[in-house]
Amino acid sequence: MKIGHLDIEQGVLLAPMEDVTDSPFRRICRRYGADIVYTEFISSDGLVRNAPRSFQKLHITADEHPIAIQIFGGDIPTMVEAARIAADSNPDFLDINCGCWVKNVVARNAGAALLKDPPRMAAMARAIVQTVSLPVTVKTRLGWDRSSIVICDVARMLEDAGIAALAIHCRTRDMGHSGSADWSWIPRVKEVVSIPVILNGDVTSARDVVRAFRETGCDAVMIGRAAIGNPFIFRQAKTLLRTGQEEPPPTPDERIAVCLEHLRLLIEYRGDERRAVLEFRKFYAGYLKSLPYSAQVRRELMTMESYSPIEERLLLYAAQLAQLPPEHELEQAMDEPFECSSEVAACST
Repeated sequence: MKIGHLDIEQGVLLAPMEDVTDSPFRRICRRYGADIVYTEFISSDGLVRNAPRSFQKLHITADEHPIAIQIFGGDIPTMVEAARIAADSNPDFLDINCGCWVKNVVARNAGAALLKDPPRMAAMARAIVQTVSLPVTVKTRLGWDRSSIVICDVARMLEDAGIAALAIHCRTRDMGHSGSADWSWIPRVKEVVSIPVILNGDVTSARDVVRAFRETGCDAVMIGRAAIGNPFIFRQAKTLLRTGQEEPPPTPDERIAVCLEHLRLLIEYRGDERRAVLEFRKFYAGYLKSLPYSAQVRRELMTMESYSPIEERLLLYAAQLAQLPPEHELEQAMDEPFECSSEVAACST
């Protein structure tokens, strides 16, 4: 897959996700094998108005490259000016969000609302392509609803407008995240355009990544929600693609160590420990998924508002896990309460 100076074979990408793909998380996903990462979507209005929150999202560190900045908006001149501003942060390319389905975005004629007016979507893309020197890509959905799937026509129009690649979430706007993603549209789009086509939707494991390439002929695969608290999925996918062998899951020690590192990076990034700790709560389920007694530990973590007790509790949990019986004895043990010493109780209050 070629996008500007990038040339990546069987790329596995981190999808743009609001309140998730900030700089700390992107850095970790890159380290674990994500070939390209995307920023959270950034409001074009916010950039043009110099809104601090929008500008913070433009922050990129050297170890995040290759990276795309994604912008959204409904007004073409505003999007053009926002693209100029975003390009100054030196991403590897810019991406236009034409797929966000949430009401407050659609109500501004942005995101997936553009699927109701494909010529306007193409006009927006063309105006941005003609304005910036960076490659421009688009992320969109199959159509506004299941009775108006227009992705093949949209793909042709966007290619004519000059975009460098197209990422497709294989659902319609009215589906949101419900139902099943329909990957069958990817090969149909591939038949009508020559630009790279990136598959997104229902990619939840390394096996799904391999199956997506095999079944659809896509040029890259984009992982969204399955990566939340699970950056290891990129390493697992790359290993399976490269060797045909599945690597073992990350150890509890690795999960907990990366979880704590991620939280430290977020605290540094935000400059506000309590805010970062509260924002981070959405990641615990991913980092601790399927670990014994993790629900109990998560409940305790959700009451904490500073880093030190979280670190203490998770390191103690790691030590407790190391003392658990072998897997064949664990199922019965997990039916019983997770007993802890007075030291454990003290550190978790």
